[in-house]
Amino acid sequence: MIDPGIFGVLLGYLLGSIPFGLLLSKMAGLGDVRKIGSGNIGATNVLRTGNKGLAIATLLLDIGKGAAAVIITNQLNPDMAAMAGFAAFLGHVFPVWLKFKGGKGVATFVGVLLALNWMVGLAAILIWAGVAALFKTSSLASLTASIAGPFLIYFLVTPQAAMWVFLMTFVIVLAHRENIKRLMNGSEPKIGSKSQK
Repeated sequence: MIDPGIFGVLLGYLLGSIPFGLLLSKMAGLGDVRKIGSGNIGATNVLRTGNKGLAIATLLLDIGKGAAAVIITNQLNPDMAAMAGFAAFLGHVFPVWLKFKGGKGVATFVGVLLALNWMVGLAAILIWAGVAALFKTSSLASLTASIAGPFLIYFLVTPQAAMWVFLMTFVIVLAHRENIKRLMNGSEPKIGSKSQK
């Protein structure tokens, strides 16, 4: 008999692969968000359309799909909840509907953290906000919050869950490799810049 948790993991990937940023932008008549800014489907790039409400909606939905994957799978098999969160994250970064070219996964990552432990999720949000406020750089804020995630999960949830969160962090760092280069040479654009990647 197939473990019901496997269905949760598969559902997690399908939930994660829903490109809310792309869908909302097209529905609002703003065109294909992949053709502006960084070309990503996440809230940061949706913000470059000039529609803040749409960007907030994208952010909340991307957070929600990560959280939903964990919550649903936790009811089927709690031991596989973190894995389902990882699957949702992979769905966002590598969506099957968009030829596996999605966003950087930070919002979905935060949703997974919130569902695994709300205190960890809140801590990640506060870390992001604090770094963003100090340095006005979204990529640095995202990297700092994501790197903190596995350590917080390790101590407040389980080492097993921390392993899946670490894998997400690893993917986020890889996705931000060009940002890291610009951070190191001082050319990374500030939050709000239309040229920001």
